[in-house]
Amino acid sequence: ALAAGQGGFEGGFDLLLGGGHPADKVRLWHRGKVMSSRSILITGCSSGIGLVVAQGLAAKGWRVFATARQAADVVRLQAQGLEALQLDVDDSDSIVQAVAEVLLRTGGTLDALFNNAGYGQPGAAEDVPRAAMRAQFETNVFGAWELMNAVIPVMRRQGHGRILFNSSVLGFAAMKYRGAYNASKYAMEGLCDTLRLELAGSGIAVSLIEPGPIESRFRANALWRRRWRRHVLRRVIGGCCRHA
Repeated sequence: ALAAGQGGFEGGFDLLLGGGHPADKVRLWHRGKVMSSRSILITGCSSGIGLVVAQGLAAKGWRVFATARQAADVVRLQAQGLEALQLDVDDSDSIVQAVAEVLLRTGGTLDALFNNAGYGQPGAAEDVPRAAMRAQFETNVFGAWELMNAVIPVMRRQGHGRILFNSSVLGFAAMKYRGAYNASKYAMEGLCDTLRLELAGSGIAVSLIEPGPIESRFRANALWRRRWRRHVLRRVIGGCCRHA
């Protein structure tokens, strides 16, 4: 397992964004003007990959807008010296407000978006109710989709940008009892493939990340969806009792 925070992940992520490459210095010039430090909006920065990437890129000179769903997490990120904002990808109003605030602070530009927020709904496919499946897609797919739609016009106007999606190995290799999560990541992969075709020649690049096991609070953070966890457990326990 790759331990988030031990120096490897954020370094590779910076290379994915272009850091350390000679062409990277050229990107600091746009239409004859010297650009300020590159900017990136990252979702899901309360822990794990989002937090490590935010800290790593900030240390490398990026202007990082680290976002989290809970106000307490935003305060904690700010205490760490990060420029943090509240953003709940399940809430359209929250997305609109966060993007507007970022653009206000940058003067209307944004170099990169990292759609990282997400969680994994456990349970056998037959046991996951429709509402739980919808909730999984709201966070893992629809929120990222809406954020993407909000920043693409900005990137088209400025003539460059990069949109990154944090998928999973489960986006191309399914695992049992992870049907809802598998499906959301497969959907994200299809979205990225389509985006690359539609954005060709625009100056906007699309990157898909497919991490394997990561040492983070991913599973623990998923437990806030307790109503669906209880529902699935009741179904599983009930099934065991019926077949005992």
